[in-house]
Amino acid sequence: MTALRFVNARIVRPDGAEPGELHVRDGVIVDSPAPGALTIDCGGKTLAPGIVDLGVFAIDREAFRAGGIVRVGLMPDQSPVLDGPGLVQRASLIGKPLLWIHPIAAATKGLEGVDLAEMAIMQSAGAKAVSTGRRWIADSGVMRKVLAYARDLDLAVIAHAEDGGLTEGKVATEGETATRLGLPAAPAIAEALAIARDVALAEETRARLHIRQVTTAAGFDLVRAAKRRGVRITCGITPAHLLLSDNAMSDFRTFAHLSPPLRDEGDRQAALSAVRDGTVDVLCSGHDPRGPEEKRLPFADAAEGASGAETLLALSLSLELPIDRLFALLAANPARVLGLDTGILRPGLPADLVLLDETAPWQIKGDAMTARAGNTPFDGLPAQGKVLRLWKGGAEILA
Repeated sequence: MTALRFVNARIVRPDGAEPGELHVRDGVIVDSPAPGALTIDCGGKTLAPGIVDLGVFAIDREAFRAGGIVRVGLMPDQSPVLDGPGLVQRASLIGKPLLWIHPIAAATKGLEGVDLAEMAIMQSAGAKAVSTGRRWIADSGVMRKVLAYARDLDLAVIAHAEDGGLTEGKVATEGETATRLGLPAAPAIAEALAIARDVALAEETRARLHIRQVTTAAGFDLVRAAKRRGVRITCGITPAHLLLSDNAMSDFRTFAHLSPPLRDEGDRQAALSAVRDGTVDVLCSGHDPRGPEEKRLPFADAAEGASGAETLLALSLSLELPIDRLFALLAANPARVLGLDTGILRPGLPADLVLLDETAPWQIKGDAMTARAGNTPFDGLPAQGKVLRLWKGGAEILA
């Protein structure tokens, strides 16, 4: 493999960003340049770790490349469900070498929340975590067993935090917008109830718990309190829940039909505060491309989800976080949840790199996306920040 020497770059390190050089040999970051290394002039642009997108629902190579994503944690909600070693192994192999797919196995058979799946065998086949999928496990006894079994394997449990007894058949959050539109809605407390139960079980079992999305003020308060007590808990959120409130559904626009549903402005502001104060550990796309046959329906009948891979970086940049903190949320922290030794630019680690222009202007256009579907609630929004080039293990995959 060609040795590389990146010069004239603003390099994002765990403790900040500064001008400098980065050296790569045999797909790994090294301390010094190798003889005959190919020099890449970065033109003063930002060189950062490739994004690790935790919790995507579809493999969408072109969208991932456009978004600077080199590794994905694939949710088990596939057809068929990732609840057996053969399915997990196949998923882990289909993207290599240019995209690494890290399967998140189903915690229960068929994601039905009843019988535990064979976690140990699936871990041997390549599973990097286990998950409840799109739904909450209602049976506390089953969830306790899931957490205890995962603890013994040192696997994180990635949970969906909505009490199904309150949210079943609901498509919005209770409040003025849902009432005005006449949409079936659930109270926002459904999230806090689910988090409280799962935190209590994680604390008792000493398991690692990752709440894939926390979106309410009450939910963030529970996570903060759990962290203070030493519970092994992390949480994530998508840009949609940081930048949009339930007002985005006002015209019955199904691109704003998400899971969890959009919250009110108070919860949105609480989410922004949770990112700034470190309560949120992971920014993820929740990439879930849905075509017109699933979205051009009445709001209550349309499928949940948004296409988020291509917009994740630009929308995250709009949060105006320090660049090292931003890439901790986008790369280092999701890698840590999955048990991967990557996500930072340090000698000895894989050369998963993204070169980006943080100020490049563009407009998000759903019909121009490279994704399988352009169902984005940000259609038409001006954005800043574009991926210029991308490398996976030192091999260039976007130029």
